[in-house]
Amino acid sequence: MANSPQAKKRARQNEKNRKHNASLRSMARTYIKKVQANIEANKPEEAQAAFQQAQPIMDSMVNKGVFAKNKIARQKSRLSARIKALKSA
Repeated sequence: MANSPQAKKRARQNEKNRKHNASLRSMARTYIKKVQANIEANKPEEAQAAFQQAQPIMDSMVNKGVFAKNKIARQKSRLSARIKALKSA
């Protein structure tokens, strides 16, 4: 347990930031799930629109340190490939 005033403040800040980051992470995952749901429903136009909406959110989460850069790059690449395959099929 934190004893010094600085450690107590840091503990408060860490808890506040943890809750805020959890909210941001949840929001980003929701956008990704919307894209995946449209892909699985064979709706390429809706999937593309959802992907266009999700991309800036995903990039923003990288800049805020919520997700690692390579993880988001990998997810965007895979979603894009799935949408492209859906359009050509």
